[in-house]
Amino acid sequence: MATNQLLDHLPAAEQKRLLKQGIQVPLRGGQQLAVQDMPAQSLLFPVQGCMSLVTPLSAHSWLQVGMVGSEGVLGAQLLLGVAASPVTVLVQQEGHAWGMPAAVLRHELPASPGLRRLLMCYLQVQLRQSATAAACLHRHALQARLARWLLMGQDRSRGEGFAATQEGMAQLLGARRVGVTVAAGRLQAAGLIHYHRGWITISDRAGLESAACVCYAQDSASYRLGMKFAPDGAIAATAR
Repeated sequence: MATNQLLDHLPAAEQKRLLKQGIQVPLRGGQQLAVQDMPAQSLLFPVQGCMSLVTPLSAHSWLQVGMVGSEGVLGAQLLLGVAASPVTVLVQQEGHAWGMPAAVLRHELPASPGLRRLLMCYLQVQLRQSATAAACLHRHALQARLARWLLMGQDRSRGEGFAATQEGMAQLLGARRVGVTVAAGRLQAAGLIHYHRGWITISDRAGLESAACVCYAQDSASYRLGMKFAPDGAIAATAR
């Protein structure tokens, strides 16, 4: 199997045909995969790794509005004939993706009803999760938002931990670094996480879920309902 949720749920014959048209794309930490308002060059299905969807606030700052891992796809707007990316995409955790050039996608879409359906469903999921992200920023305390962000990162890391700096988390969460330092310190003091030299591990998953804002559970429900298939096991976690 392709080990990307969307690709894994394609009809077998369609998946086989499409994978022959694709290429493996390495994802390097800090790499910029797309720029807001600039044309997307390909459809990217992450297999391993995690990407932050950000909207620039100035030349040197941005705010995270979403996160994508192996549960999703980058460039889904190409389905609508829209080349411009609605967000800037930064690689948060390195890995690799399966890519389909935009020109190949245009050629394959008429004969790929399964892919069209999944991309349309995923666009709806992203719209719903973007609305949740906007509400979360304005209504929820930093510590609860940080707990949610850490859970999202672990869901997509597929490992015991992942790399993240306090400065980076502060920028993505739209907060001051000192605020993130205090919030992370409280989560660590409560035994929910362990943070050391830019490496985070989740010590108490259930406790961190209780500390997170309700948006984490809402995003998970939005994915399950929107994609119209029931995730299981480790794949279920990455849908959040």
